[in-house]
Amino acid sequence: MDLLIVNAGSSSLKLRVLGPNDAVLDERSISDWDGSGDALSELKADAIVHRVVHGGSRFDGAVLVDDEVEAAIEELVPLAPLHQPRALELIRASRQGDRPVLACFDTSYHRSLPAAAATYALPRKWRERFGLRKYGFHGLSHEYVAHSVDAPRIVSCHLGAGASLCAIDHGISVDTTMGFTPVDGLVMATRSGSVDPGLLLWLQTTGGLKADEIADALEHESGLLGLTGSGDLQEILAGLDDDRNRLGYDVYLHRLVGEIARMVAALGGVDALVFTGGVGEHSAPVRAAACRALDWLGIVLDAEANETGAHLITATGSPVRAYVVPAREDLTMAAQARQLLDR
Repeated sequence: MDLLIVNAGSSSLKLRVLGPNDAVLDERSISDWDGSGDALSELKADAIVHRVVHGGSRFDGAVLVDDEVEAAIEELVPLAPLHQPRALELIRASRQGDRPVLACFDTSYHRSLPAAAATYALPRKWRERFGLRKYGFHGLSHEYVAHSVDAPRIVSCHLGAGASLCAIDHGISVDTTMGFTPVDGLVMATRSGSVDPGLLLWLQTTGGLKADEIADALEHESGLLGLTGSGDLQEILAGLDDDRNRLGYDVYLHRLVGEIARMVAALGGVDALVFTGGVGEHSAPVRAAACRALDWLGIVLDAEANETGAHLITATGSPVRAYVVPAREDLTMAAQARQLLDR
């Protein structure tokens, strides 16, 4: 069975047709995608598999999309407003044909989080009424990393326009940086990452800002964009002599290194640090800065291997190994879809 894998990100659309043995038969990558489903009609496959960012507490694996599933995905739009509407647009376009349509969820991999990592210190009545918990995201990418690197304790760093870390213990997610929504955790291209909730309340009660105004700023005007005026890390790296760019880069790295250390604590140590995603795969300076700041863990960087983007970027004998792994959510999605379809 040939599968059309549809990966709608916050800023791009990736389409890939996988045939037998997951050979790539065709692919398209659309930057600055307008949200339409027109591109789907150009690629032929027996079934269509969509990446959906938020699956809430209902979905713990791939599902065939029917009206009920589509409605459930739509209910979660407020928790992932950058991604969920785009996925829905594509799902609806796909369902106009006669091919099976499946959804795979970025939150599913993190359903294994222990209660201590997943539970917020909020009133129990709120947690039960609203289903408040850490869901985590980028699970399809982190799961691929778990199967790609032979190490018992892995910190997976998915770094792109959106970014998150995952602590992986023998293949199982035990902690992650994103939470109830994909805004939490690391500094991202336009998303703030973790912010003191008291500060946000102050903006409403004293600053006079409305909730929707704050929400829009946290999603679209914060992160690197809010710090430097640009959400493009490569552009920032090229202009580090500018004070705003230098501050933005330093804040980005400070949060990244600190959160990696927190993931290591969750694992009780680390055997491998893995960089994936657009920035993780292609930014040697970010990998080098992070590894050098974490040399106390036993990471000994091989500068030449890092510059060339080799698979293994640490020196021979390094107590903790560091890797570069291409993001292949499509392979995780294909495996889940084939298991569900049993072919």
